[in-house]
Amino acid sequence: MRVWIDQDLCTGDGLCSEIAPDVFTMLEDGLAYVQESGKVYSKLRGNPEGASGLASFADDRLQDVIESAEECPGECIFIEP
Repeated sequence: MRVWIDQDLCTGDGLCSEIAPDVFTMLEDGLAYVQESGKVYSKLRGNPEGASGLASFADDRLQDVIESAEECPGECIFIEP
C-alpha cells in the first residue's frame, strides 16, 4: 500500500504524525508529509510531494494509516493500493 498527502488541503493539525509517526512527519512549514525509510516526500527535502510523492508502508501499519486519514480535519490523506 502507498499513501500521499495533498499539502494544499493540510491544516497542519499533526494528528497523522501522532497516530503513525513512522509514516507521517511534520516539517518546519507546519504541514504534514509522508515518509518512507527516512526519506521525507517534500520539496523542502528535495523530493516530490503530493500525488507524485507516494510513500510505501508495511501492511501491518494499514489500520493506523486509515485512522490517520479518517481523523484528519483537512481530509488530505490519500491511500492507494
